[in-house]
Amino acid sequence: MTPPGRQPVRRRTAALRRRAVLATVPLTVAALLGAAGPTAAGPTEAGAAGPGTIGAAGAGDPYFPLSGNGGYHVRHYGLALRYDTATRRLDGTAVLTARATQRLSRFDLDLTGLHVTRVAVGHDTARFRRDGQELVVTPARTLRRGQEFQVTVAYHGTPGPVSDPDGSADGWIPTDDGAFVAGEPQGAMTWFPANSHPSDKSSYDITITVPQGRTAVSNGTLVGQRTVHGRTTFHWRETRPMAAYLATATVGKFTVQRYTTPDGIRVYNAVDPREAAAAAPVLKKLPSVLRWESTLFGPYPFRSAGAIVDHAHDVGYALETQTRPLYDRAPDLATLVHENAHQWFGDSVSLTTWKDIWLNEGFATYAEWLYSEQHGGESAQQTFDALYATPAGDDLWAYPAGNPGSGANIFGTPVYARGAMTLHALRRAVGDRTFFRILRAWAGEHRYGHGTTAAFERLAERASGKDLTGLFHTWLETAGKPGHA
Repeated sequence: MTPPGRQPVRRRTAALRRRAVLATVPLTVAALLGAAGPTAAGPTEAGAAGPGTIGAAGAGDPYFPLSGNGGYHVRHYGLALRYDTATRRLDGTAVLTARATQRLSRFDLDLTGLHVTRVAVGHDTARFRRDGQELVVTPARTLRRGQEFQVTVAYHGTPGPVSDPDGSADGWIPTDDGAFVAGEPQGAMTWFPANSHPSDKSSYDITITVPQGRTAVSNGTLVGQRTVHGRTTFHWRETRPMAAYLATATVGKFTVQRYTTPDGIRVYNAVDPREAAAAAPVLKKLPSVLRWESTLFGPYPFRSAGAIVDHAHDVGYALETQTRPLYDRAPDLATLVHENAHQWFGDSVSLTTWKDIWLNEGFATYAEWLYSEQHGGESAQQTFDALYATPAGDDLWAYPAGNPGSGANIFGTPVYARGAMTLHALRRAVGDRTFFRILRAWAGEHRYGHGTTAAFERLAERASGKDLTGLFHTWLETAGKPGHA
């Protein structure tokens, strides 16, 4: 995720701090579908058909304790949405195909700000109630461990964003011609009921009906589009596993460009006409950027790619929505490189907990450094040196990249810049040949699954044959500026 402009920090408030960090840096550098999701069991309950257990109200993430849910894994989301851009009313029906990971008499879904009219589990109507961001569902019959089941939720309302711990907004963000829909870290629940934690990944079919003249853009491949009685319906499908926060249903007046790259990747770009002139030169480079990143990181993980370039400057950031990054304005080249690097690091290889977000942002930021180095700009070493020259009291050294401490810090300067510095320190320690082998192995071994900092450290030591405990402790776990570069 990156903000408008050069600096790779998501939030506008954080971007101000980041500009100070980079004041001396040249501008050109500025679980497989069947894998189990959260399984935490709740207390025993007497269900409608005998004793069972209550699925936990969260996935156990220390930064976002109510994000996600326990007791089941969602295999597939089928979302049928209708959005009226004049009234900003959203009508939705969500069908979740899931598997119980424990005996389950009650479970939660994440959903906020919308009115639920009906819930069914299988063919039977289920009891439900609201508890903050939790939609608490009690099926008519207790679910067996391992049982596959479907949950249908009908809902409507006027969606809006949620406020994150750092004060910024994510989720369904209304715009003057539609909506900018960006869900990191917790905004998915503003527009569909979900097991909304990165540890639970699913495939998606998203159908969005909007007034004729508007375009609705989502993830994966556009498999159908038709206009009837003044409304256009778009059907998008993402077959690869995707975390809920990476889903989008962005709506606006867009100019659409479609083509297939020489590598067989289907590209769909949707650009607000107000951003078209500025975006065109950068988007033209998308095929070459994907080819370059594939050379470094391994084959592109998905079948489709592209960009959604909205005119939504108040949002303040871009997001690596899976297969089709979302920009609040025309991106620069560094931002394009960053968000598409996330397709490997963050989207295909996903977080297990938000504490490890440097595995997303540090890697995508270092991709920017590498692109500059290999395309006539400053070297990664020059960028590293300029950052290391910042004073010990700078925000860059405020907390460790591998342990931000809270959800308010996960999009701060240390996660991005010091995370990238960690990778450069590793590169210097093991040499280029081993380092790039580590990057490819990380993306390949965890493709469509999850990773942790500990797993990355083990991979680096295995590939290099070196004890890297001190390096990772210094750069990822220790507060303050390291005593040596």
